[in-house]
Amino acid sequence: MPLLLLVAGSAAIAAAGRRVPVPPPLLLVAVGLAVSYVPGVPDYTLDPHIVLPLLLPPLLHTAATDSSYLDLRAQLRPVALLSVGYVLFATFVVGCAAYLIVPGLPLTAALVLGAVVAPPDAVAATAVARRVGLPSRITTILQGESLVNDATAITAFRVALAAAVGEGATWAGGIAEFLIAAIGGVGVGLVLMVPLHWLRTHLKEALLKNTLSLLIPFAAYAVAEQVHASGVLAVVVVALYLGHRAWEVDFATRLQEEAVWKMVAFVLESAVFALIGLQLPVVLKGLGEYEGADAAWYAVAVFLVVAVARFVWVYPATFLPRLSPRVRAREGDLSWRGPFVISWAGMRGVVSLAIAFSIPLTVHGGEPFPERNLILFLTFTTVIGTLVVQGVTLPPLIRLLKFPARDVQAETLAEANAQAQASRAAEQRLDDLLADERDALPAPLADRLRTVLERRRNAVWERLGQVNPVTGETVDDTYRRLSREMIGAEREVFVRLRDGRYIDDEMLRTLLRRLDLEEAAAYRETA
Repeated sequence: MPLLLLVAGSAAIAAAGRRVPVPPPLLLVAVGLAVSYVPGVPDYTLDPHIVLPLLLPPLLHTAATDSSYLDLRAQLRPVALLSVGYVLFATFVVGCAAYLIVPGLPLTAALVLGAVVAPPDAVAATAVARRVGLPSRITTILQGESLVNDATAITAFRVALAAAVGEGATWAGGIAEFLIAAIGGVGVGLVLMVPLHWLRTHLKEALLKNTLSLLIPFAAYAVAEQVHASGVLAVVVVALYLGHRAWEVDFATRLQEEAVWKMVAFVLESAVFALIGLQLPVVLKGLGEYEGADAAWYAVAVFLVVAVARFVWVYPATFLPRLSPRVRAREGDLSWRGPFVISWAGMRGVVSLAIAFSIPLTVHGGEPFPERNLILFLTFTTVIGTLVVQGVTLPPLIRLLKFPARDVQAETLAEANAQAQASRAAEQRLDDLLADERDALPAPLADRLRTVLERRRNAVWERLGQVNPVTGETVDDTYRRLSREMIGAEREVFVRLRDGRYIDDEMLRTLLRRLDLEEAAAYRETA
């Protein structure tokens, strides 16, 4: 029952958040904080054994399949510098700062805290980037960073934790563990991606393909973790490949898959942000001696170090490589505004909290883990601080910086040219097929194929034309609206015939599915 309430409540709040100016992730966190102290609300303690293997893989999968492999490859240098270099830098800087700020906190435990709060969150970055309309290059860099940085942070956490509990970790051992995890995770992904894609293209039913699609991220993560490699990287590699080759899967699978994964991502993202807010009583319950002004000062100090450290890393990492003439020639002029937004967009999320909750209660000698409750508290306040302070201020900051708006005219022209080339190829293919006696069609049906092709070719060009002075619609928009009205009229007749027992429900479903596919073809998503 608590799980059902969590999912239903978070979904309802997320839906309401789409109708208010506050981004849904922030609204979910705020409501979670408020609800956590309502009498009768159970404690929703984050279990890392649930969050990491059960929530993280599907969230990474949806983010990776929605990303562009080609765009990520083009931005490989900044993505690598952020997802690997920045995470290690933040681990060291935050750890050293916490060691100096908090009296009695051992350096090894402070580095554990640094590794926990180092990675910006994949869900938060993707959610905010979608909402605020960042330039495509910045969005690609943030998405690419958030896909890979969890692997770096988890490995750094394991090394720091081994030193903190007395396992005698060394720098050489830590580097070796990182390389094994990274190379192993990529290797597992490379091994799995081709047979999984082959299976997706050779199964006969779309339902089976979508069932497989739901299992893929969990399987990739589990296989990688079983061989002590990075499950995060395995999921990302497989998902990027499947997303890049999605065109090879049949249309029915793509339609179903898009709907299924949108639903899964919506439910999981909503629950994740609500869970963050609901952790407050759990975190405060064991804070003990660190209460009042001291705890507040430590929280503010760590948050500021986390925020400033990202600026300290991003600007040199952005501009120092441009000392190379080859890099400058390839990337062109670069403004200070892009790195500023990237620096300010480092929101932390549920992965940091899940890693923090996996810290053991005791070290090898049986003594309590040093300042474990304080580390949980500082992780929580850092996550909340970055989500609220940076998440709330990011949209107005982007508007203030006045990034160049998308050139809709140029995008539409590029789309029209692409459609024109595809239509010419389709027309040539149709002529070749109709020339064969085995493909002979009556003239009206052949003309219908050509009319559909011509309509597709002209539709994009019409968006470049004049708009209706009364409605403000383009010719193409009016065509689509009228098409949907006609389909709606047909749908009402089919339902009326079913209700009158002229056709049965099975035939109704067949007819409605045919209309649904026609309506999907007529609908253009503008978001």
